[in-house]
Amino acid sequence: MRPSGRNLGEIRTISIETGITRHAEGSCLIKVGDTHVLCTATLEEKAPSFLKGTGLGWVTAEYGMLPRATNSRTRREAAVGKQSGRTQEIQRLIGRSLRAGVDRSALGERQIVVDCDVIQADGGTRCASITGGWVALRLAVNKLLKAGVISSDPILDHVAAISCGIYAGQAVADLDYAEDSEAGVDGNFILTGAGKLVEVQMSAEGATFTRDQMNQLLDLAEAGIAKLVAAQKEAVA
Repeated sequence: MRPSGRNLGEIRTISIETGITRHAEGSCLIKVGDTHVLCTATLEEKAPSFLKGTGLGWVTAEYGMLPRATNSRTRREAAVGKQSGRTQEIQRLIGRSLRAGVDRSALGERQIVVDCDVIQADGGTRCASITGGWVALRLAVNKLLKAGVISSDPILDHVAAISCGIYAGQAVADLDYAEDSEAGVDGNFILTGAGKLVEVQMSAEGATFTRDQMNQLLDLAEAGIAKLVAAQKEAVA
């Protein structure tokens, strides 16, 4: 029995509310169970210097947790004076994932920055950030298209993410914190709406895993991603 009472392949309740902030070109509040992330997309009419003259745009991301997103208060990284390795790794993952669904030549020499701020954490914050970040990105691109700034849609496909792992010897979908902290194997799966793999992060957290178990987790991830993409489509409809 999972701590939440969910079935092995059952994901948490998903909610995506758009238009959360007044100033951002695209924004949403994504709730995946008790993990809540505010995602905003900001358009900058200038690409990074390494892309100057290439005609290519860029999508990047920043990620952070509010001090009381978890059970105990975490100091703001700005107060410490530097980002943690975990933060840097996660925001690079978000950026890579979102760029996988974008035609950067159609975007033109401009940049979209997706900010993902975790308001409340209960496992899977990076996955929720990717799923919600895509919605914010989609909304920002819609504004560019509506204004006639770009002529063709640079969004190639949906991108969403989910965590799956081996908990109490069984493959389960969408780990919450209680499961994630005790999982023998933990994996993050990023896929497109068409089911193509963008990135897979899997590691043994105390128990090794077999090829068959990896396939079980991928099957669970594909089914879960389909539900997340459906929620994305509903949010931006």
